[in-house]
Amino acid sequence: MAVTLDIADLRARRDKPASALQSAQGPAQVPAEIVSLAATREDGHGCHAGKDAMRAAARSAGMSPTLDQLAKDYPAGPHDQPQSMCPAFGSLRVGLRMRRTATILSGSACCVYGLTFTSHFYGARRTVGYVPFNSETLVTGKLFEDIRDAVHQVAKPADYDAVVVINLCVPTASGVPLRLLPKEIDGVRIIGIDVPGFGVPTHAEAKDVLAGAMLKVARTEIEQGPVQAPRGGRAARPAVTLLGEMFPADPVVIGAMLDILGLDAGPVVPTREWRELYAALDGAAVAAIHPFYTASIREFEAAGRPIVGSAPVGHDGTADWLDRIGAACGVGRETVAAAQNRLLPAIRGALSARPIQGRITLSGYEGSELLVGRLLVESGADLRYVGTACPRTPHSEADRDWLEARGVMVRYRASLEDDLAAFHAFRPDLAIGTTPVVQKAKEAGTPALYFTNLISARPLMGVAGAGSLAQVVNAALANAGRFDAMRSFFAGVGAGHAAGIWEEVPKARKSAAPAPTAKPHAHDPIGEMA
Repeated sequence: MAVTLDIADLRARRDKPASALQSAQGPAQVPAEIVSLAATREDGHGCHAGKDAMRAAARSAGMSPTLDQLAKDYPAGPHDQPQSMCPAFGSLRVGLRMRRTATILSGSACCVYGLTFTSHFYGARRTVGYVPFNSETLVTGKLFEDIRDAVHQVAKPADYDAVVVINLCVPTASGVPLRLLPKEIDGVRIIGIDVPGFGVPTHAEAKDVLAGAMLKVARTEIEQGPVQAPRGGRAARPAVTLLGEMFPADPVVIGAMLDILGLDAGPVVPTREWRELYAALDGAAVAAIHPFYTASIREFEAAGRPIVGSAPVGHDGTADWLDRIGAACGVGRETVAAAQNRLLPAIRGALSARPIQGRITLSGYEGSELLVGRLLVESGADLRYVGTACPRTPHSEADRDWLEARGVMVRYRASLEDDLAAFHAFRPDLAIGTTPVVQKAKEAGTPALYFTNLISARPLMGVAGAGSLAQVVNAALANAGRFDAMRSFFAGVGAGHAAGIWEEVPKARKSAAPAPTAKPHAHDPIGEMA
C-alpha cells in the first residue's frame, strides 16, 4: 500500500527538489559524467601504500569531492585514526541487517575475507557479494564494468528492494566510479558508496555513510510522490525517530517514556528495511542517541526535522531529554512535568539500590561512551576518564559538559595510547575499554570489561539501564581478589626472556643484539595494519 507523507516543509526546502527533473516526456537528460582512468594507471596503490599515497591517488583519480565530504562529515583527530576494525564493517553491517537488501563489496580479496568473516562472526546470515579484480581490470576500467554487470545480475525486484555496492580502499584510491552505476534497475535501488580506511575513521561512522545515503534516496522518492507505508501502518500520534544502533530493549524503554508524553517511538536508524526510511523521515523529531551520524542528520534537517541530542540515561539525562523532546514535539509543559514526576523517582531508586563503588576508566569505539559515563557517575562510580573514538559534535555537547562539570576527563578521537595513559595515570579499580585496554589491565591485575560486548550490548535507558549496568560493573569489581590470587600464584614465573618456569632463570646477555621493535616503514599503514 502506498501513502503520501505529509512533509510539507520537506517539499518546500530551498534547494531544487529532485522531482523538478521530471517532465511530461520523462526524466530530464543529464549529461553523462566523463571519468578519466589515467590516474589509475599507476602501481603501488594497495593497502601497503599508506594513507597519504592512497589519498593522493584517489584525488588524482577524480575522487576529491568524495574525500572532501568524508573529511567534513567525519573529521580526523590529532592521531588521524583510532586503532579499531576496518571502518567498512559498519556499512556492511547496516546492509546485512536489512530485509530485501543485497550487499556487494569491491576491494582487495584479503579485506573482503576479513570483513565477511567478521560479519558472520557477529551473526550475519546473508550472502556477501564480491567482485574480484586484478591489476589489469583495475587499470583498464574493466572492474567498473564487472561491478555494473554484477549489479544487473543481482537486482531482481522479486528478491530485493536495494543493492548496496561498497568500495573499499583500493577501488576508491583507483577512482572506480560507483556514482556512474544506474540509480535503479527494474525498480531495485542501486546505492554505491565509498568507505575507504583512509577517509572514514571508524566503523561506527561508516554505519552513517550507508544510512545517510539511503535516507537521501528515500527523501528524493518522497518528494516525487506516494511511497510505501510501514508494515504496521502509519503512526496515529507524532513519532520520534531514534538515530543510532541500540540494544534491542532500549527502543522499547524509550517508547514507554514517549507514550506518557503522547508520542510514539518511530523507527531506529539504521533501519531494518527500506520502507522504514520513509517513516523515519516522517517523524516529528529525531533523537540523536548516537550524535555522530552526520550524513543522516543532514538528511533529517533537510526534511525540516528537529534534532535532539543525548539520551534518557540516568536521572539527570532522562529529565533533560524529556524536556527537549517535549519542546521539539510541541508537548505541553504540564505533560512533560507529569512524565518526569512519574519516571524519575523509579530511576533514582534503581540507581541507589545498586550503587557502584570504585574508580573507573572508560573507553570504546561504539559512540555511546559518554552516555555510559553519565550512567556510571550517577550510579556512584568515581569515573575519571571517558575516551571515545568518535568525534565531537554539537549533539554531544550536553553530555560532555555534564561529565566535565563532575571532574571527568573526556577525550574525543581517543587513541589506544590515550586510553592506556589514562589507565596508568588514574590506576582504576576497573577498566572498561577495547580489547587491548582490557588486556593491559588484566596483565596489571586489574579487573576489566570489554565495552562492545559487555557494556554497549546491555540496556542503558531508563530504569532498565540503571539496574543492568550496575549489575555487570559490580560483578567485575568484586573480582579484584581473584586477580590478586592469580598474580600471587604465578609470582616468579617471569616475563619476556625469562618467561616460564626455570631451575635457573635465564639472564639477558648484553652481547646479544636487541630484537627489532618494529619493521621500518616509509609510511603509516591503515586499518588493522595500524
